[in-house]
Amino acid sequence: MPDKPEVITLSRSGRQLECAENAYPDLLTALEAHQLPVEYQCREGYCGSCRVRLRKGQVCYRSKPLAFVGQGEILPCCCRPVGDIELDL
Repeated sequence: MPDKPEVITLSRSGRQLECAENAYPDLLTALEAHQLPVEYQCREGYCGSCRVRLRKGQVCYRSKPLAFVGQGEILPCCCRPVGDIELDL
């Protein structure tokens, strides 16, 4: 029996996206697959231009981002959701 997909809630619109575990290499790819425009300059956590506020939930990083990530912020280019999350988008 497949696991329940993670739900990504976008707080500004209330839109919810379902993302099956391991369906996307990172959160940025998942957002793009759902036609959400997210600013980015890299895909490795260097520049920080994709920075988004995480309102609820947790993410995990493939490797530690090189860009500064403040309290409550994430870099979708190099993280994945751990369960359901809510983003300030």
